[in-house]
This record gives sequence, structure tokens and C-alpha cells, in this order.
Amino acid sequence: MSTSAPDPASATALPGGAGPYAEERAVAVAAAEAAGHMLRERFGAPLAVRTKDASGDVVTALDLAAEEIVLARLRRHFPYDSILSEEAGMLDGPGHRTWLVDPLDGTNNVAVGLPACVVGIALCVAGAPVLGVVHEPLTGRTWHAVSGHGAHTDTGPLTGPDGRLPAPGPVIAWTQGHAVGRRNTRAAALRQHLELGCRRVLQLWAPLLGWSMLARGTIDGFVGYRAEGLDLPAGALLAAESGVLLRTLGGGVFRPGFEGPGEDRSFVAARADTLDYLLAQVAAVGVRDPGRPRVS
Repeated sequence: MSTSAPDPASATALPGGAGPYAEERAVAVAAAEAAGHMLRERFGAPLAVRTKDASGDVVTALDLAAEEIVLARLRRHFPYDSILSEEAGMLDGPGHRTWLVDPLDGTNNVAVGLPACVVGIALCVAGAPVLGVVHEPLTGRTWHAVSGHGAHTDTGPLTGPDGRLPAPGPVIAWTQGHAVGRRNTRAAALRQHLELGCRRVLQLWAPLLGWSMLARGTIDGFVGYRAEGLDLPAGALLAAESGVLLRTLGGGVFRPGFEGPGEDRSFVAARADTLDYLLAQVAAVGVRDPGRPRVS
């Protein structure tokens, strides 16, 4: 696995690497894999954990070390771009593009010894994602997508779930934003209803991991309630480019972004029969986005 940024000319070596944003994709993949290499080597070592805020979210030295690796590469290759990163915050640049960096999505898992985490990087232009990279350190797998050019991994394109509704019900992932408290009745009602109507609802503590599973077709859908903005664009683009449809809770077209209020980041992601089923489950609870019409 490479731990140095490739020459832009080598970008076509990545599946789907030719075309727009080829250099950006190559640099982002190399940066995510370099951070992942460090995380894999240090996983399981004694770890100091610090609580970041009242929500219980935590940060470790691994987050900061991985962030330093990714930021150094992005700033070296794209010095005019802005970067919004989980721990460093916003690093403004004079250009119109913004990189989003989640150096360790799944810190809460790592803190208790669960090997479920990923590194996520997205590039947004005018607030919309055009490039997404998700890397899983402990397996060494990387998934990447460019808007309009499909989602890929080392073995070829990702095609997502087939959309057929399994007889026992779908297996889905669930995420909610840090600002959504445990006592939020709307979120609790929706999650409970999904638990009753689905075979399994996974709360992974790592939304990007859920998105990669959906893009690979190993789960059937994903529902988010006021999701965090930092990791949403990379994962949603990965899923969308694999053929997954993104909808608001009311059934309208969902456009993932990192700006604006959390209410704008509630979604249902699936295909075909599973999408219809999940939207019906949401409608039964009555949790909808105001002013967002359902589409047929």
C-alpha cells in the first residue's frame, strides 16, 4: 500500500481514475491510505481518550495524527483550497473549493477497542460533493467516487444493493447528528419504528462505514436524522455513484452538503422496493421535512 502521494500522471492507475478530478482523487486516496497505515499500526496500543463535548463525542491522539497526515498532503498539493477538518476546524483558502476531512470516523469505536473505523475525505465545489474517498484502515480497502463517473474500489466498480426487499425485512444503517439528544422524541420514534420494521438497524458510530457498506451492497439501506455535515458528502456521493437513490424523509430528492442546519441533512438512501418500503416506514411515523414534497 502506498504511503506517499502519487504523481498526478499515475491517477489513471486507480479504477475509474481517468477523467475529471483525477489528480485530486489520486492525492486523496494516497492521503487516506497513508493515514490508514498509521492507524493500523497503532491500533490496540494504549490510548488516551478525551471527551470533546456534552454529546459524549471523543478525540484521541490517533485522530490528531491521522488528521496531520491528510492535511499536510492536501495543503501541499492544493494550497489554494479551503479545508474543513474534524479537529482542526476550517482552514480558509482563497479558492472556491472545500475539502472535508474526517481523519478517524469511528473514534468512539476505537476508544473501546472495536475495529470499526474509516478515514473519509471529500471535495466540494459550490457546496456539493464532486469527489469522495473512504478508506478502512484495518482491512486496507479503499472506495472512491467522482460525481458522474461512478464509484470504484481496487476490484472494480461498486453497484450497490439490488433493491429487492428481503422477506425478513431490510438490513439498514442509522445515524443521527451529535446535536440530536437521546431524548429527542422524533428521532427515537423513527428509530424504534425502523427497528420493528427492519431485520436489523445498525448503529455503527461511523457513518462513513455505513455508506461504504451500502455502496458495496452488503446492507440494503441507510436512514439519517439530522446527520453530521462533515462526513455526509463523501459517503453519500459514494453511495449515489453506486446507483443508490437519496431521498429526504418526505421523499424529495436529497442533495448532500455540509452547510446549513441539521434539519437539511435527514435522509433515506436505498434502491427500488427497499427505498419505497423505508419511505413508507418513515411516513407511518409522521417524521417529515417541512415543505419538501414527495416525489413519485
